Amino acid sequence: MVMTKAPLRITFVGGGTDLPFYYENRDYGAVVSAAINKYIYVTVNRKFDRKIRVSYSKTEIVDHIDEIQHPTVRESLRLLNLTEGIEIVSISDIPSNGTGLGSSSTFLVSLLHALHSYRGELVDSETLAKEAVLIEREVLKEPGGKQDQYAAAFGNLNLMKFFGNGTVSLTPVTSHVNNIRKVEDSLLLLYTGKGRSSSGIHEDQVVNSKAKMDAYDAMKELTGPTFKAISEGDVETLGRLVHENWSLKRNLSKKISDEWIDQMYQKAMELGAYGGKIVGAGGGGFMLLVAEPAKHELITKSLGLERTYFRFTHTGSRVIFVGE
Repeated sequence: MVMTKAPLRITFVGGGTDLPFYYENRDYGAVVSAAINKYIYVTVNRKFDRKIRVSYSKTEIVDHIDEIQHPTVRESLRLLNLTEGIEIVSISDIPSNGTGLGSSSTFLVSLLHALHSYRGELVDSETLAKEAVLIEREVLKEPGGKQDQYAAAFGNLNLMKFFGNGTVSLTPVTSHVNNIRKVEDSLLLLYTGKGRSSSGIHEDQVVNSKAKMDAYDAMKELTGPTFKAISEGDVETLGRLVHENWSLKRNLSKKISDEWIDQMYQKAMELGAYGGKIVGAGGGGFMLLVAEPAKHELITKSLGLERTYFRFTHTGSRVIFVGE
């Protein structure tokens, strides 16, 4: 038996520039994101009767890989040539769909890590990220970017850059622990209770991309100052930059925000938040706000949303148990 865990992530600025339509037509795309201590766990074990059992939000028991309905499980098993007698179980610290925290790619990274380990193979973070991108973007042709796979595989707070030749660079934030803790303490993560499909939002962004390239350029330009603000523990500047990014992003597609989200966000700003955004593609999931800690309780109660407490994590996907 093998068990792995990979971290979910929040993105501060630059989301959308990790999509191919952008970084293949510009010098590069860039995001600033942070892995958090909320995880997706995957357990893999031998199954005695040679069938394949997959348990996630539902359970599948099949005889052949081609019968598996879960697309990333099916293609991961195919990629690693595991064809029978295996049981896969996944557990998540937060709702597993439509949260904006990168859950689908995080699950895939954790799964690939578990399957490699089950085969007795050591695998590095770069390989995990590349294999996850290969399955989601090339094999399954699912719309989306690359940041989630790399955040799950590598962990940490990073400035990520995505280049047209397919390479990705990660520059970790290096700062005094007090600055990082000050940023952590300023962040308020609230669950809107609204699920959404990131694929539909990404498809809509691509359709509107040519007319919106200046906005993507502007969001990319925010990554440098945001990286600096986090490094210096400058919470007020960080909030202003995240707010500016959200103001740009919400106009990229009608699916990214709606009247209710706008009202919730405006109320948070009136109550003293420096800035914020819907995490991920938009449309629902989690709202991230930057505010002084003393204002968190008032904002949370006034919005009537459930708060999720978290910290940053410096570790990416890892094996946490190997049994006989």
